[in-house]
Amino acid sequence: MTTEVGIFIFDDVEELDFVGPWEVWNMVNTVLRAQGTDDAFRVRLISPDGGQIRAVKNMRVLADAAMTDVDALDIICIPGGQGVRPLLQRTDVLDWIKTIAPNATWVTSVCTGAFVLSKAGLTKDKRLATYWGAFDEFKTLGLDGTLVPHLRYVRDGNLLSSAGVSAGIDMALWLVGEIFSPQFARTVQRAMQYDPAPPYAGDV
Repeated sequence: MTTEVGIFIFDDVEELDFVGPWEVWNMVNTVLRAQGTDDAFRVRLISPDGGQIRAVKNMRVLADAAMTDVDALDIICIPGGQGVRPLLQRTDVLDWIKTIAPNATWVTSVCTGAFVLSKAGLTKDKRLATYWGAFDEFKTLGLDGTLVPHLRYVRDGNLLSSAGVSAGIDMALWLVGEIFSPQFARTVQRAMQYDPAPPYAGDV
């Protein structure tokens, strides 16, 4: 059975927030094909109206579907970025997420996408991750959930949230390990040549 994956995109979304998980989950299919196996995931980009969005660093992306055309997903992913702030006031987006999430196997977020999940009422009494620079804003907005610092991703039940930007790759790979096996996730990671060795330390 094909796992239906939907990544929600919107104007001023952070590019790597959604492209990272997109790469991981589609690489699953690439590895499976190389092993002579059918695709396991159908990954779609979903925007509010199904049209083109402009991401925060000016990447233009055409969605595969409008949110009103999608009524069920096995995995839903909400990325972050500057465009999250307007989403917190969009009842149509929040209502759509509230409709999809209860029947999804996994509800995921990257960076400030956790804000949207919280606004949709999905993080009460939950532990979650978000971008380190957004912790104070999360609290100022009075959003529900216990933020966990210093972790790339946090799993609480079927809620899987990650810290900022590149952390979405780690989150998506972990989920591949849960759905398949850690060894298969390592194969996907190797296929991506994802073995971070940045030239500078991240702490300042």
